[in-house]
Amino acid sequence: MPKPLVAIVGRPNVGKSMLFNKLAGKRLSIVEDTPGVTRDRLYADTDWNGRSFTIVDTGGIEPKADSEILKFMRQQAEIAIETATVIVFVTDIKTGVTAADADVANMLLRSKKPVVLAVNKMDATGATNPDIYEFYSLGLGDPIAVSAVHGHGTGDLLDACVAAFPPEEEEEEEDDTVKVAVIGRPNMGKSSLVNLILGEERVIVSEVAGTTRDAVDSYFENEFGKYVFIDTAGIRRKSRVEDKIEKYSVMRAEMAIERADVCLIMLDARDGVTEQDTKIAGIAHEMGKASIIIVNKWDLIEKDDKTMDRMRERIRADLAYMSYAPILFISAVTGQRVNRIFELINYVNNQSSMRITTGMLNDVLADATARVQPPTDRGKRLKIYYITQTGIKPPSFVIFVNEAELFHFSYQRYLENQIRSVFGLEGTPIRMIVRQKGDNG
Repeated sequence: MPKPLVAIVGRPNVGKSMLFNKLAGKRLSIVEDTPGVTRDRLYADTDWNGRSFTIVDTGGIEPKADSEILKFMRQQAEIAIETATVIVFVTDIKTGVTAADADVANMLLRSKKPVVLAVNKMDATGATNPDIYEFYSLGLGDPIAVSAVHGHGTGDLLDACVAAFPPEEEEEEEDDTVKVAVIGRPNMGKSSLVNLILGEERVIVSEVAGTTRDAVDSYFENEFGKYVFIDTAGIRRKSRVEDKIEKYSVMRAEMAIERADVCLIMLDARDGVTEQDTKIAGIAHEMGKASIIIVNKWDLIEKDDKTMDRMRERIRADLAYMSYAPILFISAVTGQRVNRIFELINYVNNQSSMRITTGMLNDVLADATARVQPPTDRGKRLKIYYITQTGIKPPSFVIFVNEAELFHFSYQRYLENQIRSVFGLEGTPIRMIVRQKGDNG
C-alpha cells in the first residue's frame, strides 16, 4: 500500500512552505515573501504517532489567475488534490477569509477529500484570537490555529491528518526504489524528459529559464522497476546566481544529487559540453554518484553516419574524469531512445552497488603490480600490501601501503583501470583510500 499523501494547498503567501518545512523537520521548500515562489509540487517523507506518510507542498492556488505561471500553479495544486489522501488548506489570520479562500474552499469541497483547515500566523500564545471564528464560514469544519514560524498547533494539525488516514495495512518496504536525479543547466529539457516518462504534466515545462526552482520528486513504476525521479532546478553559473531564490535552487540541486542513487546529466546536443556542464557533472562525480550522460535534442541536429561518434569523442574529451559514464542520445520531444534510459539506470545502479571479495581484488592487484612495478622515489619503492572493499555507492576500496607519499596519482589511476577492466564497474566512480601500514613490510 502506498504511503498516505498529505497535500498542503492555499493561496500564495499564506505560509504553506514554512509549514511544510516545519512538518518535514528540514528546510526543503524555498521560503520567500514573493508570491508564487513554490511553483512545483515538492514532496517529503515524515511520520507522526507511528504513521509514515508523504507531505506535498504545492504552488499557491490563485483561482482567477491570469499569468501563465499562476495558471500552472493552479494545475499543480489540482493534481495534488487528485492524488492526496488528506488536504491541509492553509489560510492566514492576518488577511481573514478572502474571496480567493472561499473559491479554494469550494474547489476542495467538490473534491470530496478529507480537508483539515489550518489558520496560520497565529503566533501569539495565550487567549485564542477571536478572528479565527470567521473561518467557520468556509464550511470545512473546525479551524486549527497554527504558527508555522513557532510550530504551535502543528501537533493538533498532524493528529487531524492522521485521523483521516485509512486503516494501516502492512506497508511494504520500498528499498528497491531507485532514486534518479535529473540534473543540468536551465532549459536542457529536464522537465520535458520527466513528464514524458511519467506520462503526465508533473513538472512545469515552460520556455522561461529557471521555471523549476525546487527539486521535485515523482514516483514511477514500470516493468523495469520502481523509481523516484527528482527533477532539479537548472544549475546556473555561480556568478549568475544573484537573487536568494536562485541560490536556494542551486543548493537544492546539490541536495538532490546527494539523495540520488543515479544522476542523469542532461546536455544539449546543439551546445555540446559547456564549462557549466563540466561543473555540474563534477558535482555528481565528486559525490560518488552513478551517472549517465543524456544528450538531449538529438532530433534538432543535422546528422551523417559519423555525427554520433564525433559527438561521443568530444564529450569523452571534455568530461575526461567521467570516462566511466555511458552516453545516450535522446529526444525528449519525439521520445527517441527514451525507453533505453531504464535499462541503463538499473545497470549503473547495480554496478555502483557491486561488492567484490578481498581474495578476487588481491588477485587483480598481484597481477597488476607484476605487470607494472609500483613507483620508486629517491631509491624507495612503494609496497602495496593488500586491498579490500569497504563500501558501495560508489564502490570504495582501502589500499594498505608502506608509504602513502609514494603512491602517485598515476599509479592509482592504473590500478583503478585494472579493477575496471576485470569487474566492469561501468557508470560509477570508484573511491580509493590509501592507508599507510608502516615500514615493517
